[in-house]
Amino acid sequence: MDNFKIYNKEFKPTEKEKKEIVAFLFKHLQEYGDKTEDISKCFDFAVKDSKEKLGGFVLALLENGEIKGVTIVNKTGMSGYIPENILVYIAVHEDARGKGFGKKLMNKAIELADGDIALHVEPNNPAKILYEKLGFENKYLEMRLKKQL
Repeated sequence: MDNFKIYNKEFKPTEKEKKEIVAFLFKHLQEYGDKTEDISKCFDFAVKDSKEKLGGFVLALLENGEIKGVTIVNKTGMSGYIPENILVYIAVHEDARGKGFGKKLMNKAIELADGDIALHVEPNNPAKILYEKLGFENKYLEMRLKKQL
């Protein structure tokens, strides 16, 4: 049986839950992931208290108490020209891929998000097909400048 666990500014995770989710994302994002410190910062932003109505949510999909997938959605504080939300991380357990967990996770995240959602996906990432089926469009080519400190 599948169920969702939602963390946000009202429903904070325990330190153990946070560590488990960050470790899950680090492992299962594989080549599409970031350092655990960066994943942890994103998690903290999603569940923080904010007067500016920022934050977001962390969504975990569990089956029989085991994490099968996780996504983190952060609010951008903007709308119109920039979507209200950015789906920063999403990962499905490597043993559960191709079984519909990603679709369930995405549909629930779309349901929970207040406003439009942006996400970044590598052109060779197989999940790109799922995002397109769910209605995501490739509107822009993203370019980044990494400033040297």
